[in-house]
Amino acid sequence: MSDDGGGTLSPTGWRVPSVLAALGALVGLFVANSMSGLPLMPWSAIPTLLLLAFAEAYTAGRTARRIRRDPGTEPIEPLSAARLLALAKASALFASIAAGFFAGMALSITERLDLPTHREVFLITLGTALAAGLLLAAALYLEHACRVPDDGEDDTDDTPPAP
Repeated sequence: MSDDGGGTLSPTGWRVPSVLAALGALVGLFVANSMSGLPLMPWSAIPTLLLLAFAEAYTAGRTARRIRRDPGTEPIEPLSAARLLALAKASALFASIAAGFFAGMALSITERLDLPTHREVFLITLGTALAAGLLLAAALYLEHACRVPDDGEDDTDDTPPAP
């Protein structure tokens, strides 16, 4: 086992959330189509995901200001920033899967929207998918806010540094 000391953490790109959302949609379609009746969906998932998205977006704004060391803010501890980054990565993965799963469930119900119960389940699953999408956006914003600016970003002149 080699220890080169150069461990880096790359930002979440668009590929992993897209693949997870597509897999979640396939699972959602499979689950909804394999059930004999209409799946019961809790409406409480929508405000829960929206609350989580709001909390992460708010935390991202505060974290970005603290990392930039804006006036009136206290510098953030490195361990706190690492914990927030872990939260952002986990939330992004969960939100991708949840958005895909509930979108797949909503898609499976679209052909039976003439019944009121089907319309209700469709709206709940679609709302949950949208709330999970907002959580994904907030998680990616929090991940971006945890980035430490390069030393070169503070320099305003174009002169190269002295050797």
